[in-house]
Amino acid sequence: MATHPLPRHRHLLALTAVTLLAGCSSVSYYGQLAQGQWQLLQAREPVEKIVADPTRDAGLREHLARSQLARTFASEHLHLPDNKSYRLYADLGRPYVVWNVFATDEFSLEPVTHCFPIAGCVAYRGYYSPGGARGEAALQRQAGKDVYLSGVEAYSTLGWFNDPILSSMMGWGDERLATLIFHELAHQRFYVKDDTEFNESYASFVEQEGTRQWRAARGLPPESVSQSARRDQFTRLVLDTRERLKALYRQPLSAE
Repeated sequence: MATHPLPRHRHLLALTAVTLLAGCSSVSYYGQLAQGQWQLLQAREPVEKIVADPTRDAGLREHLARSQLARTFASEHLHLPDNKSYRLYADLGRPYVVWNVFATDEFSLEPVTHCFPIAGCVAYRGYYSPGGARGEAALQRQAGKDVYLSGVEAYSTLGWFNDPILSSMMGWGDERLATLIFHELAHQRFYVKDDTEFNESYASFVEQEGTRQWRAARGLPPESVSQSARRDQFTRLVLDTRERLKALYRQPLSAE
């Protein structure tokens, strides 16, 4: 658990106060956010305590121990925040930490945005239960929206809380977990309210550069040219397809 509970409680109380000023549907939504975040905070344990406990799963202990090498590297060499984030662990008992619902108008690639007191405006609504996400998706479809629902294995609270390593990440390899740590700590270092595209681009750059330095520090070769080329090729394919769809959607519909 965190060693400074009072600030954490104030943050949750502030969120609760905001819900009282909103409509009934907003109160319900913010309520599940506050409850889900609170339960996650309650589940946290210090990684060093787990690693030192011989009664805990050996594979978990080894994986967490290796993760701390990347966590230390992030602060000492990448100058990312030096706090308790990712020095804690939480067992969720489920495959995802949240389920996000994305929606667009028909024949549009512009996401419906939702605005929140802390994160600003983002292109999704998150739910701590799959049932809540499915309910939101159904409402959006009834409103004529195109909808995509996706489970999420990790997220950042942007430094408002000490984010833990989650059990939903434990199926990842060491390098993928390291890149996640770099990515999410980058969000804590710098975040522009209401600009999801910029925030993700910035954090992805820090992730890639951090991974390059992390590999070099361990004497590993850089990412192969073919891997980098495939990633760039896929990115171009997605962006080109997006532009082609935008052009298609701008065309007038036929009478038929």
